[in-house]
Amino acid sequence: MNKRKRIFITGATSGVGLLLAKQLSCAGHEVWATGRNANALAELSKLGIQTIQADLTEEQDLESILRDVGSPDVVVLSAGVGTFSYITELELQDIEQMMDVNVVAPMLLTKYFATKMKEKRSGHILFVASQAGKVATSKASVYAASKHAIIGFANAARMELKEYGIIVTTINPGPIDTPFLDLADETGNYRDKMKKHLLSPEKVASAIAKAIERPVREIDLPFYMNFTSKLYAVFPRAVETLGKGFFNKK
Repeated sequence: MNKRKRIFITGATSGVGLLLAKQLSCAGHEVWATGRNANALAELSKLGIQTIQADLTEEQDLESILRDVGSPDVVVLSAGVGTFSYITELELQDIEQMMDVNVVAPMLLTKYFATKMKEKRSGHILFVASQAGKVATSKASVYAASKHAIIGFANAARMELKEYGIIVTTINPGPIDTPFLDLADETGNYRDKMKKHLLSPEKVASAIAKAIERPVREIDLPFYMNFTSKLYAVFPRAVETLGKGFFNKK
């Protein structure tokens, strides 16, 4: 392990964020974790992890995070929500929640923590984005838009912050076998269809932990998704046609 780091993680009460918080704490880092689930936070507290119960859509909760966490060495923006539904069937509150949690909150947290990191001239910000931010799919229009936005934001932030010794990494996983899928698609059809292709949350958490120790620009999971996204950028119509059955979340 490299030197002990102060690491702040959002979305740490479920899925990848929860596993990552435990893994990094076991590795000897000082971990600060936030999320909405009080029981999960209590479990993390027993492991010596600093916890903050917060809803990232609430201004006062964001303020409490900024006040309590201070100036971490590493920030992992892992919180995310999604609703898999046709755009004509999405409710306004679903659209607002996805944009607030997946885009606005990470932007505001980055603005604050990057300012602190500039003073130290060092730091590392990791965005848990998605392959949906590179290759959109049916019934994921707003979710894909939110991930497109955060990847674009991260790419610009990387250029702005490089001269201050601040590293920016994006983690772009495909579908992960976590409760996120059950909340995003209440029909269960997407999980059933993708069960052979689901990533384990342990694999994603380990990839993030590795990127913290040995920083890289971005990580695509599984690795072949890097090729798929590049192919889509060059031949979008062909990929959409050939992959219609794979992309459809019916």
